[in-house]
Amino acid sequence: MGKEEYRRVMTRNRVFIAVTAVLAAVIAVVSIGISHYHIGLVESLEVIVRHIQGVEPVGFEEELADFIVWEGRMPMAVAGVLVGAILGVSGAVMQMVIRNPVADPYTTGISSGALFGVTLFVVFDFGIVGLGSQFGQIVNAFVFSLIPLSVIVLFSMFRKVTPALMALIGIAVMYIFSAMTTLLKYTANPDDVAAIYAWSVGTLGYVGPECIPFLLVAIVALMVSMTALSGKLNVLSTGENTCHSLGVNPVRMRIVCLVLVSVATSIAVCFTGTLGFIGLVAPHICRRFIGSNARYLIPASAAVGALILIAAECLARSVGSFGVSVGVITALIGGPLFLLLLLGQRKSSW
Repeated sequence: MGKEEYRRVMTRNRVFIAVTAVLAAVIAVVSIGISHYHIGLVESLEVIVRHIQGVEPVGFEEELADFIVWEGRMPMAVAGVLVGAILGVSGAVMQMVIRNPVADPYTTGISSGALFGVTLFVVFDFGIVGLGSQFGQIVNAFVFSLIPLSVIVLFSMFRKVTPALMALIGIAVMYIFSAMTTLLKYTANPDDVAAIYAWSVGTLGYVGPECIPFLLVAIVALMVSMTALSGKLNVLSTGENTCHSLGVNPVRMRIVCLVLVSVATSIAVCFTGTLGFIGLVAPHICRRFIGSNARYLIPASAAVGALILIAAECLARSVGSFGVSVGVITALIGGPLFLLLLLGQRKSSW
């Protein structure tokens, strides 16, 4: 590849990332004005500006609008961008680490562990810490979501952790947690089962302003660390022989990436539940446009993941009389889209 061709490709990659990120931000702003309450976009933005300026709402209508926009729509819009970015980056890294096109952030069993923690809390009121009901459930989900990571790290102390072994451990842990969750559902009352199901589908409806700092720290830490490791990720994705010849320890690199991705994904999952196909589809879309270079694939996957989730959230709010969970929309769109991407996937991209 000549110098001019290289510059053209790099410019195209940067333009793709920038356009996708701007589009995700625009849709996030538009989403603030989408709901079944009659509060338009302009009025919603005015509410946010007044709240930032410290202007207290006057009267019942202004107080209601302030609550709906500041406590509901605005956190959901911000969380949609941040969680989508976390899942997009995590999916891209997992696919490079495991070297498998069907890997996603939940491959190691994170979502099943989180669901079991939520089920314990809902059915038996068992919490890791004695906090309020909503935050206690979040802590349960986070702690139990990290158990699959702990199992993989424990295995790595006794034997070499290959990509296949990581996936197999994740599958085994997932089935164990799924079985225990199913057993607990048999002892639960119908209201508890409905609550567990609503969380398992995946929704942004539980996200409040207090959740945003955790998600922001997660995506910043993930982006910085994965960007710094992008060169080694490129080497890791080529195979172990190349890693050893270039001085990269593949086992250590896998564990480091797995820990960083698992912690970030666990933070996202404990607030939103399982949002399927975002971490699976976003990296594949990016590879079609910019290739597999981790230096550009990671930020591109973040932008595309954010775009997919916030667009799906807008669509989810518009369905029916009261809307549906965004996890339903991501699954309905993500499944067929993933099949189409696989049909047109270039072998060279892997």
